Amino acid sequence: MKQLLALTILSLLLVSCATKKEIIYFQDVEKDIPIGDQQKFEPVIESNDILHISVSSMNEEVLIPFRRNTGTQANMNNANPGLQGYLVNSDGNIRFPVIGDFAVAGKTRKEVEDALKLKLAEFITDVVLDVRIMNFKVTVLGEVNNPGVYTIQDERVTLPQALGLAGDLSEDGRRGNVMVIREVDGKQIVSRVDLTNTEFFSSPYYFLKQNDVVYVEPSLKGVKKSGFIPDIPAMLSLVTVVLSTVILLTR
Repeated sequence: MKQLLALTILSLLLVSCATKKEIIYFQDVEKDIPIGDQQKFEPVIESNDILHISVSSMNEEVLIPFRRNTGTQANMNNANPGLQGYLVNSDGNIRFPVIGDFAVAGKTRKEVEDALKLKLAEFITDVVLDVRIMNFKVTVLGEVNNPGVYTIQDERVTLPQALGLAGDLSEDGRRGNVMVIREVDGKQIVSRVDLTNTEFFSSPYYFLKQNDVVYVEPSLKGVKKSGFIPDIPAMLSLVTVVLSTVILLTR
């Protein structure tokens, strides 16, 4: 009976402990990490994005017909950014002064700047353009220290950076199975990323896109804390009391 008690206690202790493989990030970091073309990432404009477009020239008068107040970088967190920016409609177009409907979806900011500059060159010889995505944000949920929606000012954020903005994973977050929810061609795609393996540096989910949702699932330990599974220390105390009682009664 004493051996059974010792074996039970040892088993429960082993189950309740987290292993090194469950906690440490990038466990194979000793080897070279081929990131490659991922460093060239540029966000692509999509329907429902809101663009800030500034137009400038040496001749201020020729700009008047093409100007519209689309806000500044300082007010990108405005509660109603659509009132200041150009909304990309379901057809992938914006409505630009004088020009009318202008296709932007599926293009990078640089491609939009070049195409729009070419169009405006018919009216303005020295036009200078700047295009920004005003509503570039990612959502981080689950077992992180500060879950929330985060606006990305420079439109470039990696998964580790987004988790850093959310205060990193809590002790109970599953590092080997982080979920990324992304809209692709109007459909929600769910993928899982293993942060303990550096192979994810070459994943299409290393850089996050606008409106991505990151969800960190709780580990078994976290599920136990929530009460869905009995807490191991409580179980251990109960088993110890029961077995001790049995030993005393059977002597």
